[in-house]
Amino acid sequence: MARSSHRAGNDRGLINVAIARFSAIGDVAMTVPVVYSVCRTYPDVRFVFVTRRTMAGIFVNPPANLAVVGVDLKTDYVGVAGMRRLADELCRNYDIDFFVDLHDVLRTRMLRIFWRLSGIKSRAIHKGKAHKQALTRRYRKRLLPLISQRARYREAFFKAGLPVNDNFNGLFGGKGKSDPAVFSVITAPKADGAKWLGVAPFAAHKGKIYPPQLTEKALELIRQACPEIRFFFFGGGGDEQSTLRRWADKFEGSVSLAGKKYGFAVELALINHLDAMLTMDSANMHLASIASVPVISVWGATHPYCGFKGWRQSDADIVQLPMTCRPCSVFGGKACHRGDYMCLTAIQPSVVADKVLSKFK
Repeated sequence: MARSSHRAGNDRGLINVAIARFSAIGDVAMTVPVVYSVCRTYPDVRFVFVTRRTMAGIFVNPPANLAVVGVDLKTDYVGVAGMRRLADELCRNYDIDFFVDLHDVLRTRMLRIFWRLSGIKSRAIHKGKAHKQALTRRYRKRLLPLISQRARYREAFFKAGLPVNDNFNGLFGGKGKSDPAVFSVITAPKADGAKWLGVAPFAAHKGKIYPPQLTEKALELIRQACPEIRFFFFGGGGDEQSTLRRWADKFEGSVSLAGKKYGFAVELALINHLDAMLTMDSANMHLASIASVPVISVWGATHPYCGFKGWRQSDADIVQLPMTCRPCSVFGGKACHRGDYMCLTAIQPSVVADKVLSKFK
């Protein structure tokens, strides 16, 4: 890339900026609004986003100055030697002159060290661990909202001398729609007047999963009130796959995508045509958000105050109980102090159904 004398406010004179975030899916999805915005704020800078190969497909319709590099950390770049090789390859292929670390884990710290030895400076995300611990501890909890994860990403770019103008308007351009041909392997295009609801009832941890039997009851109430709604079920393999297949059979006209491995590009194109998405505090919440779909999210052990609410998600579309023990975890992986997960089991299916139905009026 030619070095330009005018750099759209880029006072550091940066030309090729590497960015890294390796996991998890939701965290990578949350980078999209910030990364696309910084690319558009500095059109003469080339940004190179490094992530796991399986997550590269999240970056649909990227800005022209964004290169997404998917890598396999389990086979191709293992350990210290592997990360050194990755650092060398990125420098050789992209002439990196700065690094913005949006993960700050052992692997990305190694990249920072290797590049620092070559004179390449970096800035990293500030995770705010102390504030998160104060918010989630069992006693003397400080129930105050923290800044969002996206704000932490923007802060890292600010420290790099790249203040970000927020100009992201969804993967498909706000009210624009994806090409139905992209998801034709799943379903025919949406007919005029049809009502489509995405349902992603699972998450990585029990503390973030509304009990499936209660979700099923909510779906029954939704179908009773609006018989024409068609459900699209999103999930993984194993028990999730069997549950969602059973629901797809039960609710006529529904489709389960669980275990089908269509890929992010195809599923995001379909999500973009949904009228709404029912999720947990999960990756699907973030994917639906950046696809410009209204999201009704159910929260249990975690809490929006931790900073992981979906992009432009309305507080009115969040289903949660005002329990003093919440949140007990940032990511939902800790065992319930009470032992009964009342933060989820006490949510009435009618409350969930009413939130969803409000999007179809």
